[in-house]
Formats: sequence, C-alpha cells, structure tokens
Amino acid sequence: MQRFQYLIAGINDYAIYMIDPNGYITSWNAGAQRFKGYTEHEIIGQHFSRFYTPEDQASGLPVRALGIALAEGKYESEGWRVRKDGTRFWAHVVIDPIYNEDGKLLGYAKVTRDVTERKHAEDALRESEQRFRLLVQGVSDYAIFMLSPEGIVTNWNVGAQRIKGYSEEEIVGSHFSRFYTEDDRKAGEPEVALQAARQAGRFEREGWRVRKDGSRFWAHVVLDAIRDEHGALLGFAKITRDLTEKKASADALAEANAALFQAQKMESIGQLTGGIAHDFNNLLSVLASGLEVLSLHGVGAAQAKTLDSMRRAVDRGAALTQQLLAFARQQPLQPETDNINRLITGFESVLRRAANAAIRFDIVLDPQLGSVMIDRARFESALLNLVVNARDAMPGGGELKIETSQARLGEKDVPGLPAGQYARVAVRDSGTGMSPETIRRAFEPFYTTKEVGKGTGLGLSQVYGFVKQSGGEVVIESALGTGTAISIYLPAVEGAEHTDQDHTETVLIVEDEADLMDMATSLFLNMGYNVLTAPRASEALGLMAARPVDVLFTDIVMPEMDGIELANRVRALYPDTRIVIASGYPLSKLREKHDNLNKFTFVNKPYRLADLARALRIASRP
Repeated sequence: MQRFQYLIAGINDYAIYMIDPNGYITSWNAGAQRFKGYTEHEIIGQHFSRFYTPEDQASGLPVRALGIALAEGKYESEGWRVRKDGTRFWAHVVIDPIYNEDGKLLGYAKVTRDVTERKHAEDALRESEQRFRLLVQGVSDYAIFMLSPEGIVTNWNVGAQRIKGYSEEEIVGSHFSRFYTEDDRKAGEPEVALQAARQAGRFEREGWRVRKDGSRFWAHVVLDAIRDEHGALLGFAKITRDLTEKKASADALAEANAALFQAQKMESIGQLTGGIAHDFNNLLSVLASGLEVLSLHGVGAAQAKTLDSMRRAVDRGAALTQQLLAFARQQPLQPETDNINRLITGFESVLRRAANAAIRFDIVLDPQLGSVMIDRARFESALLNLVVNARDAMPGGGELKIETSQARLGEKDVPGLPAGQYARVAVRDSGTGMSPETIRRAFEPFYTTKEVGKGTGLGLSQVYGFVKQSGGEVVIESALGTGTAISIYLPAVEGAEHTDQDHTETVLIVEDEADLMDMATSLFLNMGYNVLTAPRASEALGLMAARPVDVLFTDIVMPEMDGIELANRVRALYPDTRIVIASGYPLSKLREKHDNLNKFTFVNKPYRLADLARALRIASRP
C-alpha cells in the first residue's frame, strides 16, 4: 500500500488526487502541483471547484460532475481549468467514485491531464480546415468538389452550383457521370477519366458537359487522385471551369481566319482568272478579225466550212471568257432598281423548263420583299445556273424550291456582309448534297464533281462573281444525302416600295402548250403584269394557294381538269380574282357544252395584245 502511494505521489504527467464526498481535496500528488501550481499544504481541505473557471462555477458544473460520477460510476470530459496564477489550461478530466468494502462512498478519485498543446493543434487544424472550406466555398468561377473512389459526389462548392445548376442537396450522393453528354456516357468517358487519374494521379481534358437544365457548356476539367500517407485512394478532387465563351471566341477567330484565307484565295484566283480572260479576249479578237478578213477575199466551199467552224470556236471561247470575267467580278453590269419577285415570276417558265418532269418544282415568294439594285439578265442567268445544278443533283427526281424572303442581318450573321436589310433568294433541292470539301471549293472556277463532259465547273463561280460584284453574298448549306440550299443575299434598296405596294398586278397563265404559254407570257409582261405560269390546273391551284393572284388566264382544253372547272373552283375559293378564259373553239359551240361560260370573260384564239387588253378591262369580279 505504501509503495502504491509513492507511485501516485511521484507521477508528474497527471494530476491525481482524492476529494471527499462533498468535494474537498484530501490528497495531492506531484503532477497536480505541477499542473495547477498549488503545493499540498496550500490545497488540502480546499474545494476542488476552485480549479474551474468562474463561468463553469456559476453554471454549477463541479457539483454536476460529482453527481454524474456518482450516478453513472464515472465522469469524463474536457474543458478549461484555472491554475493558481490565474492562467488557464485545457484539461482532460476523469472522476471515479471510491467505495469501501461495505459499499460506503469514501469520496472521489480525480485524474486530470494537461492537453493544452493537443487542443491548440486541433484548433489550428480546425481553423485551417475552416479557412480552406471557406476558400473553396467562396470560389465562384470554378466548380470544386470531391468524389469518392467510385465517382460519387461527396461535397459541392458555390462555383459548382453556379456553373452546373445543382444545389448541394440535389447533387451530393450522385455519380459525377451525370454531368457528361449522353454520347460520352455511352462511350465510357467518365470511367476513362477515373481510371486515368487512378493510374497517373491526374487527368485533364476539355469537352462538352451538361447543366441541370440540359444546356451544354465547354469545360476544362482536372481530376486529381487523393491518397493517404499509406497510398490508399481516398477519392478524387475535381476542378471544372466553364470555357464556353473562350471556346466561342477561339472558334470565331478560327472561322474568321478561314474566311479571310478563303476570301484571299478567291480574290487571288479572281485576279488571275480576270487577267487570263482579258488576254484571251484579245487573242480571240485577233482571230475573229482575221476570219472576217479571210471571208472578204472569197473562199471555196471547203474553206468556208472551215471558217464557220473557226467562228463557232471563237464564239465559244468568247462565251467562256465572259464566264471567267463573271467570276473575276470584271463583267460590265447594268444594275437597275427592280423587284426580285417580279424577275422570278417573269422568268418562271424558263426555270420550270430547265427542270424535268420527275422533279416537283415550287416557288414561294414573300409578298413583302423589298427591291434591290440588280442586273436583270445576269440575275436570271445566275438563278438558271442554280436551278440546273439542283436538277443535276437529283437524277432520279426529287423536290426543288425557290424561296424569297426578307432578311435583317446583324454583324457577322453572314460572313462578308455588313448589318442591314437584305433580299434573300434560296434555291433548295433534295438531291445528293455536298461534302464539306466540296462546299469549300464549290465557287472555284473549273471545280466540278460532275462527270467529264457534263459540266464546265463555271456555273457556281459565275453566280459567286455576279453576286459579289452586286454587293451581296452566296451561302451554301448542305450535307451528303440531305440536299442543298444555296442562298443569295442582295442589299435591299432603302425606301423602295414592296411588291404589294406598287400596284403591279399578277396574272396566272394556265396553258399546256409551251409555245402558247411563252407567247402569252410575253404579251402580259409587255402590259406590265407580274406573270406566273402553270401547265395544268392542279399546279395552278397550288400556286394560288401559295400567293395572291389578281387575274387567272386559262385555256379551256387541258389534261386532268379543263379550264371551266378550274375557273369555277377559283371563283369559289378566290372570289376577288378576275378570270379570263381563252379557247380556239367558237364561243357559240362552247356555250352548248358549258352553260355557265357567261360568268367569265372570254377571248378567242389566236389573240393579240389589244384582245387581251380589252378582255382585262371588262373582266370583273362576281
């Protein structure tokens, strides 16, 4: 027993002493004196509550501690204690009740250890972690979060919420693969990232990611493996930055550089082509003049035939130089203010004949389309080129459509064009389409994908040169197997009247004989009408459903549906349309067969301009 007392008394790292059932100190060891500063004779008989802070004394903590030890057999806690000199230390305290062999409470054994250094270390670590947590949570430009080794999100910062749209409650516990696109998930990209980080310690990549609302953003992603001191994988730290704007700027710069390179290339080719064309024209002029001189001296039949062949070759060469000059934007233009819709309707019969019977050909015109400054003949030639190209892209038939529309463009909406109001003419087909390489080279002279002998490769280059020389732009939209749309943008004339404001009326000519249709078209154009044409009644009804028509001029004898039935349908559907019927049969004979013919104005074939003008004056709405 004496040895045990010596043992307790000699311990310096722990304060070990006894207190009686009322809390008064009855023993004191060396450790207690070292920790608390009191000698044995100073503290024996004092209440142990003097070691507690005034706050704890006021709250009754010393008495509560003894009560808990008595009730539960032990009291253990940590807290601030006070030394003799008034300084404080962080103590780990254990109080055990002591009983004799009869079960009578003798008092309490109290063991106290000074753990202030550990407390300071823990506080410092906690403060450091708190500062780090506040730092991470405060970063809003980066999504910073942790993943478990399996890829489960375990925490979430405010930057992650801002960039990806999920709150912490919504995302913690979910697999990080939900941020990937569907295609990337199917390709196993999330697992590739985790595996690379496991093996190399780090994974870095850029790619598309998906926000909560389904929208995509271009992300720069860094994934770092986090391991403990033994090398065991604890998880991953993931940092994501939204680089969508940076990518858009880089893409725009690359696109601008590509456009500049293409423009410079086309300009260089144009200058070269123009120079060659001018020189070639001079050579042709010499040849043409020489042929004329030879003809004046008289030649035999064989020589005359040879000279004719040479003249035709010179003519073909001259036509070729004109095509080259068109691409080089050096052809003489005669631009006038005109309405695109009027030009298309006046040229419609030629365009339709350029297609074939296996192609469904529709023309949809915007009645509000403004006027442009345009060389009419060159525009018609360019439009015909586009229709022929569309036809050749559909050897088995398909759909071809010409559309006009207004286009208000902003800066860079169409590369090469300033912001402003434009008239847009689009030629669409459902043909074979173009590859990106073909689109890139489509406007180069002599470039063609057609078989040898089926194209000069100058059609689109002519269109390009003419439109650029007219202050516009040509845009190709196409993909293999999905058809092609070629759009011409021409600057609208400021203050020009629209089609529906200039009081020019539109006539629809329905005639199945091509020569008669051409003759009627010429007569109506000379009278100042906008002209639409249709070879049969069904097409006429389709045209009238797509645009307003002031006058229907129809033959009677036609396939599918005769002109009288067509006139009756038009009268029922479009009562404001005036109707004139033409036929080579005498009116009296026609009245025997068609008792309602008197409802319409009639003109006999063959008709002249005066006959049509008279019929139009008396033709009236019902």
